[in-house]
Amino acid sequence: MRLPVLGLIIASVLFTPIAAQEGQQRGGSYATKRPEECKPLPTVIYRTDAVTGPTPTNQWWSSLVWEPHSQNMFPHPLGMVCFEGGLSIGYPGAAIVAASSSIMGGGISKNGDVVIGHSAADKFPDARLADFSRWFVTAEFATQKASLQTTFGHGSPFVFCRINGGSPRLQFAVKPIVWSGDEKSSVLGITVRGNHYGLFGAKGSHWRQSQPTEFVSEKGKDYFSVALLPDKQPETLQLFAKHAHNHVIDTEVDYRVREGRALTSYKFSTKAMEGSAEGSADGTIYSLYPHQWKYSDARLTKFTYRSVRGTMKVATGEGYNTSIPIQGVLPILPAEGIPDRKRMRAYLQGEADKKQTSFGDTYWEGKHLGKLATLSGIAESIDAPELQKQFVDEIRRRLEDWLTASDGESSPLFYYDEKWGTLIGSRPSYGSDSELNDHHFHYGYFIRAAAEVSRLDRAWMEKWGPMVQELVDDIAELEAEKKYPQLRCFDVYAGHSWASGHAKFGDGNNNESSSESMNAWYGLMQWGTLRGLPRLTEQATCLFNTERTAIEEYWFDVSGTNFPEDFPNVALGMVWGGKGAFATWFSGEIDHIHGINWLPFTPASMYMGRHPAYVKKNHDRIIDRRKAGRDYNEGWGDLILMFGALSDSKSAAKYIDANPSTKVESGNSRAFMYHWIHTIDRLGVNDASITADHPYVNVYSKNGKKTYAAYNFGDGPLKVEFSDGVTMIAEPGKVTLHRP
Repeated sequence: MRLPVLGLIIASVLFTPIAAQEGQQRGGSYATKRPEECKPLPTVIYRTDAVTGPTPTNQWWSSLVWEPHSQNMFPHPLGMVCFEGGLSIGYPGAAIVAASSSIMGGGISKNGDVVIGHSAADKFPDARLADFSRWFVTAEFATQKASLQTTFGHGSPFVFCRINGGSPRLQFAVKPIVWSGDEKSSVLGITVRGNHYGLFGAKGSHWRQSQPTEFVSEKGKDYFSVALLPDKQPETLQLFAKHAHNHVIDTEVDYRVREGRALTSYKFSTKAMEGSAEGSADGTIYSLYPHQWKYSDARLTKFTYRSVRGTMKVATGEGYNTSIPIQGVLPILPAEGIPDRKRMRAYLQGEADKKQTSFGDTYWEGKHLGKLATLSGIAESIDAPELQKQFVDEIRRRLEDWLTASDGESSPLFYYDEKWGTLIGSRPSYGSDSELNDHHFHYGYFIRAAAEVSRLDRAWMEKWGPMVQELVDDIAELEAEKKYPQLRCFDVYAGHSWASGHAKFGDGNNNESSSESMNAWYGLMQWGTLRGLPRLTEQATCLFNTERTAIEEYWFDVSGTNFPEDFPNVALGMVWGGKGAFATWFSGEIDHIHGINWLPFTPASMYMGRHPAYVKKNHDRIIDRRKAGRDYNEGWGDLILMFGALSDSKSAAKYIDANPSTKVESGNSRAFMYHWIHTIDRLGVNDASITADHPYVNVYSKNGKKTYAAYNFGDGPLKVEFSDGVTMIAEPGKVTLHRP
């Protein structure tokens, strides 16, 4: 197959198509037709004509655009599913159960607590995306004569509805108990299956019970809403009624970095359907996840909801802010973490002497590139430029082949699918082509490797930067209505990434390897800095630290406040919309269930050591349950040893010194295992209490003494100020240590 290519060069700040023969030598190129190795994407995107531009994927609601209706969606505290009869909603937090394999919320089905439907349409042919914002979405059900729009989103107990061609019809799973209002009321308080709801018709309307399990709103206007209530007190219903007709029409998020903290602003825009009616209030009612309310200035009420993520706290208003301490990262670890340079050189030489591997698919190629990037930094630390050159040259060779599409070539390359607005690597893997899965996992490795080459070779960056930026934009586009959807894989309200492009599962979307998400944002931070893109660096820093807090809360539960008491494990392998699973996609081995949320170990992995007591609990639980015990030469023992070093580096250093040939996971190396463990053992554990005005730092603490490390990407000395009052000068192009 002959593939037309689109060459890319940089002209001002725009990528410009040029002739293929030029583009292949001046910035790379990608194919514009699908290679044979890639399966096709669906030809239909279920959206209305009002939705233009690239369609978001990898979100909690993505099944809506991949299927005629949808799979179960979990914005919390509500859960819902679109089907022929309308929107079925329920409260999954009402029935949370735990077992050794999972934390399960209550199920959602076509027989949910309440089905929001239409009096003039028993069945709708499909439900289509009619609008979306950063964490809200509108699903439209329509026939030739009737239409129903339902708007819902993360944290909101409301479903805001617009209707034409008939009246709202609500069908209940069982006969509801009406505890407030009657058939002359526009507002009803009802209970169904133990869950409480408010039904809010327009002013002047009333709810008629047409059947024992059915209510129809009569003499209404084209709007109404339904809300999940935290209790059935009259004053609660009254509070919700004050906000019920303030329909959320937009949601916005803004990321900023200030004085060592990641600041996130969440804003709801509402439209008052009944104007400033007597008794109405401004803003909306929303609920916050633990990773939000623990760091927020929201106006919290006394109300809460349950969820599989832990307690959600209810607030009112037009938005709120969070402030998260930034965990610094380094591109390479300090040279002082290598006690035996002869041994390290032997490790590196062994890696350099390995036969060059053939090109893999996007995931396994990425893992190999990530490993080479880490080895480059270690070679720099022991002043071995000839070895570093070998590693970097191999990264260059491989990346340049991937970043160039040639006539007649089918792999390795990337191709752009204009219909879906996505860049797909060939050869793909794990559904990265036909399902758009895992792009942040795969491309994060490529971006980090490109940043490592660019750190050492700015000319290479200028030449190949435009094509690398395509990978960046595919997973982390900053702006709306561009070539790619904004932040394809990151859920700005849930605080973490989603891996599935389509989310076509009964439990919603899922994310397994939280650590590979972190690796992507780590690569983006460095790329943004090197390319002189401060907004990208700022956003990536916020994504890294926001996802860190989500990992601490939902994968690890470091504070012990979110997992149910009867859940016997200390970590999850996978987070789903409707559950948490002690499992992986590929294995039930305990090494893998834990280790998939640690790999790849890089200099940025210090974030996992912010809670040493939890690290010890996690490590010891694995040791107690694995067949190999403390034999780190079995399974993913190298990763367990490295993770355990974050709380007990002395034992880890003793082990690796006595076992220099310990087997390592394919993306790891003995060289980095040695550097990692001895850095912590010699300098100390990560001191999470100290932040800095510069993101490329680590602070280590050992026996009450602190070591401050900073990397300077600039060309001149850089003053770095830490939150405890310590200042230091970071020398250009290296890791500088400071011991007050």
